[in-house]
Amino acid sequence: MESLLSLAFDNLSAFEPAKIKKGLKQVEGLLAQICLSGPAKREQDAAAAGGQAQLQRKGLGDLAGDPAFREFFKLQEGFEWNVAQRLLTTLDFLVARGGEGQYDLLILNALDLIQGVLLLHPPSKVLFSRAAHMNLLLDLIEPVNTPAIQCATIITLVVALLDSPANVRVFERLDGLLTVASLFKSRETGREVKFRLTEFLYFYLTPEASPASMASSPTSSSSTPTSPTRDRAGSDTASQQGSGSKTNGGVTLSVDVKKRKLDQHLPGVVDALLRDLDRYKPFGGVLS
Repeated sequence: MESLLSLAFDNLSAFEPAKIKKGLKQVEGLLAQICLSGPAKREQDAAAAGGQAQLQRKGLGDLAGDPAFREFFKLQEGFEWNVAQRLLTTLDFLVARGGEGQYDLLILNALDLIQGVLLLHPPSKVLFSRAAHMNLLLDLIEPVNTPAIQCATIITLVVALLDSPANVRVFERLDGLLTVASLFKSRETGREVKFRLTEFLYFYLTPEASPASMASSPTSSSSTPTSPTRDRAGSDTASQQGSGSKTNGGVTLSVDVKKRKLDQHLPGVVDALLRDLDRYKPFGGVLS
């Protein structure tokens, strides 16, 4: 697996879009091998008779005992083979290159892969405790980007914050709520983006839970944020945010505290969102 990752990382670190695209495809192929299993015997028999055998998705329970997944997970614990870190570096490079949209598909692909890697290896979420990485996502939901990139970034943001109170606190300190609320209120925001923003607000207003266990950082101990500030960031700190509790995943805040924080940017909207949460039970009701 190291050889496959090495080839992918070499391409991801290249300056040519074609090589970056190839590197992203190689990472996607590796993740697909981990997440998909071969066809069942019945489908193999059908394929032998002239039909088509379909790959099967593995359940989370199946992944836990899968040797390939266990090897992948172990490799992600170190900096050298951490896929999320490499994808973020590539994403940052693509965004910095700018251009007239020629990198949009690569950016979308990188965002999709970041989502998948974070779900397969939740400890990699610690990368978003760094201001630079969180700022990258906040920049990508700005209106200068295409609606497709904005939507993909919002989903990536949810994955990065899920079960990670420490990352939520970084998001807040970098004025993430202001960014989301401003986009939500803007008449220029398209329907699809506003729908994703509504989903994000539902997610933000759900009770926080610390991770069951926080594995060691995929980078070094220096990945722990000191006092990240965005150019437009406020001076809030977790200790000044009211009712909260300390966990091994960071400071958790109650829904009431988060409601007050969001009310500063979306007055009159938050109560309606909370009523919807209670009534419609989004996310299957598991977070409400």
